[in-house]
Amino acid sequence: MRNSFISKIVVAMALLLTVNAFAKEKQHGEEAGEKDLKTEIKEYIAHHLLDSYDFSLYSYTNDAGEHKYVGFPLPVILWDGGLKVFSSSKFHHGETVAEVGGNHYALYHNKIYKTDANGTINYDADHHPTNEKPLDFSFTKNVFFILLVSIIMFLIFSRMAKNYKNSAMPTGFGRLLEPIILYIRDDIARPNIGEKHYRRFMGYLLTVFFFVWIVNLFGLTPLGVNVTNNIAVTLALALITYFITTFSGNKNYWGHIFWMPGVPTPMKIILAPIELLGTIIKPFSLMIRLYANITAGHIVLMSIIGLMFIFKNWIGSPLSFALAFALSLLELLVAALQAYIFTMLSALYFGAAVEEGHH
Repeated sequence: MRNSFISKIVVAMALLLTVNAFAKEKQHGEEAGEKDLKTEIKEYIAHHLLDSYDFSLYSYTNDAGEHKYVGFPLPVILWDGGLKVFSSSKFHHGETVAEVGGNHYALYHNKIYKTDANGTINYDADHHPTNEKPLDFSFTKNVFFILLVSIIMFLIFSRMAKNYKNSAMPTGFGRLLEPIILYIRDDIARPNIGEKHYRRFMGYLLTVFFFVWIVNLFGLTPLGVNVTNNIAVTLALALITYFITTFSGNKNYWGHIFWMPGVPTPMKIILAPIELLGTIIKPFSLMIRLYANITAGHIVLMSIIGLMFIFKNWIGSPLSFALAFALSLLELLVAALQAYIFTMLSALYFGAAVEEGHH
């Protein structure tokens, strides 16, 4: 009961901070007198889903009409005829041109382009930028949180491992994690991979479950960190599962793909490329499922919050806030559910790869 109450308080605080961010953005837009409210909300949602080169907690407009950002910059690392390293504060959130080593760079639609001192962006017939793009190895907001979550996981599980060496029971936060770890071992890995082979995959299954779960939880906070709604991240996770499955496959696994036993020879020739294509479709479905579910949840939640500023009455706004609060609680479940599904399907693929032949 206590944990449930705390989670509700956290969700309520997150919603209030998000609503405040919406209000500040709305105020800024009204003062600028540029766009209508619906357009501002759409752009705010699109901006919320994007990665960025700095970490902004929130923004506000001071009495002088200046738009201020509260946060900190991240390092920008480019290769453009040599290594260029500088702080993202040079861009001033995309409002200025960064001059580094005699070259000028500008942020346009969250991408870095080489430009002149005036920040000129040239376009083709389809209105796509034609400016040169340097190779970008920057530490973006998503990269920062991937590293942060990795450090958190390392500290938690290394401490748990030390506790197990000294006693049979973990202490502190480890007591909360132990039932989850045992569930992944006994209800996901063992039944789907088999008693003989499951241990070799446990490290990856535990890592991917807790990584996806923790970054999804961070995505529900007002920090604006949506790591798993970046398709590059879900692609990387899916590729790891694909490579582990491919290189773990035994003779029986590949035999059932290229030359299925008990099937007429003409059908084997027809089915072999289909089965081979299936090995690629499986990780693709992993990538799309995680990306689409997390992205859709954020879009729906932010859209419902935006309705409060559209209704502007004592009936519509409280109803929108109540619906957003209920959806936020549901998103807590989705955060864990998507981690579970990714881990479960990975275990199923591993199990199929190492399954022994039955004769």
